[in-house]
Amino acid sequence: MNEIVISGTGLYTPPHVITNEELVESFNQYVDYVNQHNPEMMEPLLHSSSDFIIKASGIKSRYVMEKAGILDIHSMRPNVAKRNDDTHSVQCEMALLAAEEAFKNANILSHDIDMVIVACSNMERAYPAVSIEIQKALGIRGFAFDLNVACSSATFAIQTGMNALIANNAKGVLIVNPEICSAHLNFRDRDCHFIFGDACTAIVLQRKKDAISLRPYSILSTKLATDFSNNIRNNFGFLNICDADKRNAADLLFKQQGRKVFKEVVPMVADLLCNHLNISGIDAASLKRLWLHQANLSMNQLIAKKVLNREPSPMESPSIIHEYANTSSAGSIIAFHKFHDDLQSGDIGVLSSFGAGYSVGSIILRMN
Repeated sequence: MNEIVISGTGLYTPPHVITNEELVESFNQYVDYVNQHNPEMMEPLLHSSSDFIIKASGIKSRYVMEKAGILDIHSMRPNVAKRNDDTHSVQCEMALLAAEEAFKNANILSHDIDMVIVACSNMERAYPAVSIEIQKALGIRGFAFDLNVACSSATFAIQTGMNALIANNAKGVLIVNPEICSAHLNFRDRDCHFIFGDACTAIVLQRKKDAISLRPYSILSTKLATDFSNNIRNNFGFLNICDADKRNAADLLFKQQGRKVFKEVVPMVADLLCNHLNISGIDAASLKRLWLHQANLSMNQLIAKKVLNREPSPMESPSIIHEYANTSSAGSIIAFHKFHDDLQSGDIGVLSSFGAGYSVGSIILRMN
């Protein structure tokens, strides 16, 4: 059987940072404006605070593709200008920069790839596929397609790419996760205005016998699961224009019932990871690392504790959420990208995603 490896990863970090303090100042100015101009409201809107954000999520800042529009209380959304059809799309531009680093780390060139998957929560357009645009921009011969499983898009794409390599349908796979989460976030909602940031990650998959990377990670096993829930939802889609009643903007953006999500997702993820390790014959005590989806610090700490059956150290379950916030499918890949160089040959870790759907992905990796 062909052994498949992650031979390289890459990361594009947007140029703009918004701290909690900046975000809260803007939000509170908006609240004051609304309360002042709508005295007939039954209950006034409440202020946010940096302490509230940190306690609720562990987030201290986030990177975004555009900052001024988000902080403008009359806009409160990123101002991303429409581009001509003959120029690279925003997601393509992000992906090319992340792919460049992934190719360098994998010690390959674009012609070593013949399959491209764009895997993320929101595509910039319906068609042509963003993946095919990236394929053309990189001069790659082969095929490409877009894939969406929300925050689990990257892990589901890893299994999809691995399957293609095992079946000899591809010689090398590029997975990119261009997440512009700020564009679907309701910055006027106190309960979620702080959650997301933007980023793009890239992953190169190859057969182990073809990989010349200095630090390849073998994929020992994968396990995926989904269970439908409305507790995390985004209603933006092409049918919105057909709605005679025209839903309000807030209903089309990201929304969640946070307490229900926490209560239901934590055991779902922990049980799947424990079961995956068990059927793979791997003792959880032997794990060197858990690269978990970066949605909520408390959630990650509790999942890691359940899997390891003890409190994890910071390096056993590294966090990047304080700096990047929730970057959807890119989050666990950022954690892997930044925290894998110290592992030794034979060390085992688990890369895991979880989110809307519900969806859970588990990838067991071994450093070669």
